[in-house]
Amino acid sequence: MLFREAKIEDIRQIQIVRNSVKENTLSNPDLVSDKDCEIFLFERGKGWVCETENQIVGFAIADLKDDNIWALFIHPDFEKQGIGKKLHDIMLDWYFKQSKDKVWLGTAFNTRAEQFYRKAGWKETGLHGTKEIKFEMTSNDWLNHNK
Repeated sequence: MLFREAKIEDIRQIQIVRNSVKENTLSNPDLVSDKDCEIFLFERGKGWVCETENQIVGFAIADLKDDNIWALFIHPDFEKQGIGKKLHDIMLDWYFKQSKDKVWLGTAFNTRAEQFYRKAGWKETGLHGTKEIKFEMTSNDWLNHNK
């Protein structure tokens, strides 16, 4: 498996992964366009992919503008192989090198994603909207969690 920065030509496969997930699904796949992905990948932040046999099987995108983790998704056929953790760690290492104090994300209640973020050291800080938990990670928490 190859972990690398996302490129513009990856967007088609990123969309396939995003729309294949079983949890935190989009109510309407058209809500996240290819142009949205391009903006978050190259104007607002940065993204990374995991690729195997020229197929993207997972991706992560950090948004520096809103200090947010915009996306972290793994294709269901490749779950439970450590891909999400590796992408998560690459993304947060990069994010906190940008000298940001904290980053936040939202995820649905009672999901594996919720458990994943808790285990990774994220702190619940309330609600994001009405259907998601809001988590935050500070640079100090990240450094201490990785010791």
